[in-house]
Amino acid sequence: MKSVALIDYGMGNLHSVAKALERVGGRVRLAKTPEDMEGCARIVLPGVGAFRDCMAALKASGMDEALISRARSGAPMLGICLGMQAMMSRSFEFGEHRGLGLIAGDVVPFPGDFPARGCKIPHMGWNDVTPREPAHPVLAPLAGRQVYYVHSYYCAPADEAHALAACDYGGVRFAAVIGRDNLIGVQFHPEKSQQAGLALLEAFLAWKP
Repeated sequence: MKSVALIDYGMGNLHSVAKALERVGGRVRLAKTPEDMEGCARIVLPGVGAFRDCMAALKASGMDEALISRARSGAPMLGICLGMQAMMSRSFEFGEHRGLGLIAGDVVPFPGDFPARGCKIPHMGWNDVTPREPAHPVLAPLAGRQVYYVHSYYCAPADEAHALAACDYGGVRFAAVIGRDNLIGVQFHPEKSQQAGLALLEAFLAWKP
């Protein structure tokens, strides 16, 4: 079984993510401190909530610097939804806030006129995910499948090559997946995406960056 440190900073959908990882062969350890990550080969950073609160919680526990260190060491890391956004340089959600800076770029809101155009915010429900070609090995199982989204902000990487897959909502084509080297982040929720999500998590556990 692959050992996975599931980062617990008080905001993630931990139970559902842990169960999904265990279902595809992961051995999950909840990690609240840097020491809790020791011995774990892979890292999953989940998240539901506000960017500002996420980063404040990570900094308070020292997990921000620990995650940056583990990322630089080459450990495979998966960010989910807010966890993906935290991997970016900064976010403009409720002000301007610094992220982990693992992938250069910003987290920005959908256009303010979306409701007037009939597009609800947050973007919620099933939608496409279109990988770049050739598809990243973690994304290969998603071909032709839809996944489940819940978000009001999206990632805009500074380098287009770091946008590994796209989704269109209301005419805005945004990065559904970001990544580079040993890092990958998904805007959707694998733990809510049924068989497609489980296939992605299984591919992450097997991934050898």
